[in-house]
Amino acid sequence: MAGTDDKNTKTLREVWRRAENALCADCEKPDPDWASYTLGVFICLNCSGIHRNIPNISKVKSLRMDHWDEVQVQFLEQHGNAVAKATYEAHIPIYYYQPTYADCQALREQWIRAKYERKEFTEPGRELPYSNGLKEGILWKRGRDNGQFLPRRFLLSEREGCLKYFAKPDAKEPKINIKIDTINATFQPVKIRNPNGLQISYLKDNKTRNIFLYHEDGKEIVDWFNAIRAVQFHYLKVAFPIAGDSEIKSRLMQNFLKEGYMEKTGPKQREAFKKRWFTLDRRRLMYFKDPLDAFAKGEVFVGSRKQGYSVNPGLPPGTQGSFSWQYGLTIVTPDREYLFTCETESDQQDWIVAFSQVIEQPMTPQEYAIEAYFKLSS
Repeated sequence: MAGTDDKNTKTLREVWRRAENALCADCEKPDPDWASYTLGVFICLNCSGIHRNIPNISKVKSLRMDHWDEVQVQFLEQHGNAVAKATYEAHIPIYYYQPTYADCQALREQWIRAKYERKEFTEPGRELPYSNGLKEGILWKRGRDNGQFLPRRFLLSEREGCLKYFAKPDAKEPKINIKIDTINATFQPVKIRNPNGLQISYLKDNKTRNIFLYHEDGKEIVDWFNAIRAVQFHYLKVAFPIAGDSEIKSRLMQNFLKEGYMEKTGPKQREAFKKRWFTLDRRRLMYFKDPLDAFAKGEVFVGSRKQGYSVNPGLPPGTQGSFSWQYGLTIVTPDREYLFTCETESDQQDWIVAFSQVIEQPMTPQEYAIEAYFKLSS
C-alpha cells in the first residue's frame, strides 16, 4: 500500500506542476492547492469553498493535506485545467465578465455555477438569461436623499439603447432614462454593505451620477450586470462598425482603477485640505463628501503624458494650505496643479501607481472630446 501511495503522490505532484494548472481554473489566482476530483480542475482555497456548495457537481480535496486514491489521481491526470476550459468555457460570449480573484464573492460564485452547474458556455448559440437585449425586474435602489433601499422597477432595452427605472411599479414614465453608452457598473459589496451590491455610474450632462442597487439573489444581480454589458457591446458594435471585438470589449464597463480617501485643497492652494472620497474611473477622477453620494462634488480629467499630464510624489515647496495627512502627491495638468495628501505612504504609492497607469496610456479620440469638455466647463 505504501508503494501505491508513494506512486499516487508522485503522479499527483507531476500533474499539479503542469503549466496549465499553475493558476486557479476559476479565478486565476497563482499556486492553487485544491482540486476537484469530479471536474478535474485545480483551484484556490476561496474557489474550493464555492465548489463545496455544489457537491452534486464538484467534490474537492486539499492537494497538500488530504489523501488521494489512485482513481482520483488518474482522473486529474487525464483532465486538468486546459481540458476543463475547452469543455466548460468553449462558447463564452465576448461581453461576459470573467471575474478574477480580485473580484467579489457574488461574481466568482455565479461564474463557477454558470460554468459547471448550469453549463452556460458548453454549446454555441445558447439562449442565456442576459443575452436577448431585454431585461425587466425589481431591484432595491438606495434613495438619493434618505439613504433607504426601496424596490424599484428597472427596464433594460437594447432596442432603445438605455436603462430606465420607475419610481412606482405601474408608472408609465421612467424616473431616469440612462443612455447605455454612458454606463459603468461595478460590484461594491463593502461600500453598499450588501454582498450583491452594485453601483451604476453614468453621465448626465457630462457629470457623473451614481445609483446604488442590490438584489437578494446573487444570480439575478450578476445576470443584470452581464445583460447591461451585452446591450453595451451590441450598441458599441453599431457605433464603431470597423472596431474589432477586442477593441469593443475594452470600451465596456470596467472596475474602477482606484478608490479611497485623500485630502485635497482648492485651486488657490491656500485653503485647508479637506477629506474626500475619490474614485478614479478611467480618466475621470471624481471626489465625493461621502462614498455613497449620488453626485460628485468635482471631477478632474487625467490625460496622457504626451498631453502634458504627470503625477509627482509630494507637494510643491511653499504649499500654504494646512493638512493633517503627511503623504502628498501632485497631479500636473496643462492648466493647473491638483494637490492631495494621503494618510499612509502605502496609500500614496498606490495612488501614484494608479495615476501613472492612466497617464502612460495614449488618449483615444473620444477622450480628447472629454478633455475639451472639461476645459470648457472649468
